[in-house]
Amino acid sequence: MKVIPIQAKKLLSHVKQPDDWFGLKYNMNLYRGCQHQCIYCDTRSECYQVKNFSTEIRYKENFAELLRQELAAKRVHGTIGLGSMNDPYMPLEKQLSLTRKALMIIAEFQFPVHIITKSDLILRDLKILEKIARVYLTVSFSITTCEDRLARKIEPYAPLPSARWHALNILRQHKIQAGVLMMPLLPFIEDDRANIIGIVKNTAKNNGSYILPAFGMTLRDRQREYFFNKLDQLFPDIRPKYEAQFGNSYGCSVPRAKSLKKLFNSQCESFDLPRRIPFYQKNKVEQLTLFF
Repeated sequence: MKVIPIQAKKLLSHVKQPDDWFGLKYNMNLYRGCQHQCIYCDTRSECYQVKNFSTEIRYKENFAELLRQELAAKRVHGTIGLGSMNDPYMPLEKQLSLTRKALMIIAEFQFPVHIITKSDLILRDLKILEKIARVYLTVSFSITTCEDRLARKIEPYAPLPSARWHALNILRQHKIQAGVLMMPLLPFIEDDRANIIGIVKNTAKNNGSYILPAFGMTLRDRQREYFFNKLDQLFPDIRPKYEAQFGNSYGCSVPRAKSLKKLFNSQCESFDLPRRIPFYQKNKVEQLTLFF
């Protein structure tokens, strides 16, 4: 992939409130594009205006200066989200360390953080994460299948689910709030009982703080075109099922969603596994800091 530095005009964007999924106030993307190249990625859609998604990565070269300026100007210490349009721990992060440096700045300003990733590279920054966690930190590992072999097909350049569960376990050993996003769940590929049971069991086995599900996926314009082409290559008998079931619909819920949700809920209850993320609460953090 071609790597191109760019100059950003703004780093933190406001999240529409309320954010019932992740409890975010701000979003931050240090990269444009993603090396993991998951075949279902919504960021390929026209609305995000990310050009050449499959061939180049653009990174915000002036991020540090911008981040310091914007954090200093924020009156509200709301949660900053990383990972909404790309993985902040894609392979390029090993070389550039943009995420690491940004987290160091965020820790200095004592802002809460939520990170979505598919990578065990996050363990590199364990000491910084522990510092942020004194205020608030949640790490959500996106895991859509419990089978490494299937993951290699649909998430070709991302670390395997087994590596993500290992990273989850390490974070939990260090008292960092971390869990799993079982999303998206690809219809006709990942929507079977064994996969759902496996994801829940592995999350519980590795001491996950929660598991948050979505029983389906999104499909629109460029995203649909790319995904269907990949289906033709990898699962040639499945594309006709999508076309017959969903047509040009944006939201694609898995068949038998009701029964699968019931299975998911019963599995979570059996492991006493929460299905929501505990959000940052400013007043509680301030009171605890004062008390101690």
